[in-house]
This record gives sequence, structure tokens and C-alpha cells, in this order.
Amino acid sequence: MLGNAFLLAVRELRRNALRSFLTILGIVIGVASVIVMVTLGSGATLQVSQQIASLGSNVVIVLPGQMGPGRGVTVAPFSESDVEAIAREIGDLKVVAPTATKPVTAVFGNKNWSTAVTGTTNDYFAAANWVLARGRTFSEAELRAGKAVCVLGATVSRELFGAQDPLGSKVRLRNVSCEVIGLLEAKGQSVMGRDQDDLVVIPLRTFQRRIAGNRDISSIQLSVREEGAIDRVKAAVERLMRERRHLAPNEINDFSVLDTRQIAQTLTGTTRILTLLLSAVAAVSLVVGGIGIMNIMLVSVTERTREIGIRLAIGAYERDVLTQFLVESVVLASFGGLFGLLLALAASAALARLLEVPLVLNPGIMVLALLFSGGVGVVFGYVPARRAAQLDPIEALRHE
Repeated sequence: MLGNAFLLAVRELRRNALRSFLTILGIVIGVASVIVMVTLGSGATLQVSQQIASLGSNVVIVLPGQMGPGRGVTVAPFSESDVEAIAREIGDLKVVAPTATKPVTAVFGNKNWSTAVTGTTNDYFAAANWVLARGRTFSEAELRAGKAVCVLGATVSRELFGAQDPLGSKVRLRNVSCEVIGLLEAKGQSVMGRDQDDLVVIPLRTFQRRIAGNRDISSIQLSVREEGAIDRVKAAVERLMRERRHLAPNEINDFSVLDTRQIAQTLTGTTRILTLLLSAVAAVSLVVGGIGIMNIMLVSVTERTREIGIRLAIGAYERDVLTQFLVESVVLASFGGLFGLLLALAASAALARLLEVPLVLNPGIMVLALLFSGGVGVVFGYVPARRAAQLDPIEALRHE
């Protein structure tokens, strides 16, 4: 029974191919839009996660001042004694890396490039998950003596040296001539859109003596041994820093303690919400497509009234007519879902390449979209099918 109804439905669709195509256009657009939105949203979420991971695993960052507008607290930098206190009194830490940063113009020969110079220790490379592409990091003697040596990010290396090997060359940072001893592997953009490779790293003591002229620490990066200890470490750091900064119990912190896990959860959560909202808007097209199917099925019932009358007159049951038109509606919507799926695959691949986000296909969403399009055929095809099934055979045969 269902097989015959399917064959009859396909025959009717082929007989009015153009009308059928225009009828399912809403379903095609709806299914394609939902799948594309979910695919791009999943790709964006994965990209954010990868960028957060590039900052380092289990990283806690201590910054002066409060994050967020309107806090109105005095921002005081950290000192080396703060760094030593954290390293000495907080457990579960792998490394503690003090950093201080200033914008500079790096000069090599007749080329110059505006970048940021970061003064730190070798622990910074481990805490921030930097990998050396070539060369080496700082020796203990260079760190203690404040030698003029530097490690370049990929962007600075490209802009100053092009294809030339920078190792062993001298780069001028303000009035300091630094020997290039290492090159970092590229990380790409951060989640905030900043080029992470646009930096020059020098020993902290060199930075303090010859670039900044003071001993301020602008941030402290901590690498925690286990993810489960992050909350405990943050709470301990907050207590210690409040004590060292002599904050009264009713005073708010004049520093912030952040971890990359929180940043990742916030950003990926925002991406997911946007994806759901856009998918919900796209799903409206499916409803519009369903209304189009109901409309064209009502027209079809009117056009085939005599055919329905003949079938009922020669012994067909109401349920046979109901099934025939219902199957026709479902087949129509299902073809729309199938074409929408093919369109979505092509559009997702093209947009992922254009927007430079990973292509993350979700088979579950594809199957759900196809089932939903079939469901649209059932819901919006029932009324026309019911009307056809309840026709009076005599009145149907008299229909012109």
C-alpha cells in the first residue's frame, strides 16, 4: 500500500516538476540555513577553543585592576616580591612567570616594525604554551646579568627579516641592540583578534633596566598542575594578594585573577547562544515551506477531484485516499530536505573556507533536519489529505 502510494506520489511530482520544485523551495532554504548555521557555529566554537588552548593549559593570570567597567579602583602594578610570594606560598603550581610589556619600534637595517616587547623569564614560554621554532631561550647567566638578547615572534621575524635568517642578528629596541637568539612558532590570532605572534621577548631584568626604567610587573602568569586545582589556586592567590596589598574586608580587589577555562566557557557559551538564535530564525523558513506545501496540496486536491471520486466509487477506502495524499506531501517535503542538505554541504564548505573557520559537520543535525522536513510534510499535508478523503464520491464525479 505504502509502496504504491510512494510511486503515485513520485509520478505526480514528475508530472508537475517545476511546480513541485517551487513548492519545496522554502523547505530547501530552511533545511540548508539550519545546517549551515549549526556547522559554522560549531566551527567558530572549535576555533575559539583552539585559540584559548594556545594561551596555555591550566593557566591563571593575575592582572592589576578590576576587569569590567565602572570599578573605579586604583591600579597598582605588582612587584617581584609578589611573584616570589606566590611561588613560595601557593601550592599546585608548575611555573610562575612575571611579565612586563611596553610598545616599541623594532629596527633592523632600514626596516622597522611597531610591536610589543615583553620582559619575562623562561617560565613564560611554558606558562603561555610557546614553542621554539629555532634557536634557544635565555640562559641563567643572561637572565641574571640582564643581557641584551631576544626571542622573536613569527610576525616580527617576517616583517623585519623576510626570508633572511634572523638568528645571530642585532635588532634595535629603542636604544638597546639585542641579539636574536630564538624564534617562536606561530600561534595566529587570539580570541580577541590580536596577533599573538607580534612580540619580542627579552629577559625581565633587561626590560626593567633598559626599556622600562622601573621594576614594575604588569601581569603574573601561573601554570597549575591539574585542572581540578584551578579554583583552589585562584582562591589562594586572591587571599595572598589581598593580604599583601593591605585591603580591608570591605574593600574590593584592586587586581583580577582570571583563568583561561572561564574565558573559554564564556566565549564558547556566547557562540552557542548565537548559533541557536540564528538556527531558530532559519527554522522559520521550514514553517513557511510547510505552508507552501499545504497550499499546493489543496490545489492538487481540487484539480484531481474527479480522480478521487472514481477511486472512491470503485471501492477505495477513505484511508487509502488519505494515505495517498499524505505520502505525496511527505515525499514532497522530504525531497526538499534532501536538496537542502546537499545545498548546505556545498555552502558550508565554501563559507568555512571564506571565513577561515574549521568545517565541523554534525551528522545528528543533518538527520534531525531531514526528519523535521518529513514531519513538516505530515503536519501540513494532513488537512488537504483529510479533505480529499472525505469527499462525497457522487459530488466528486460531478466536479468539472
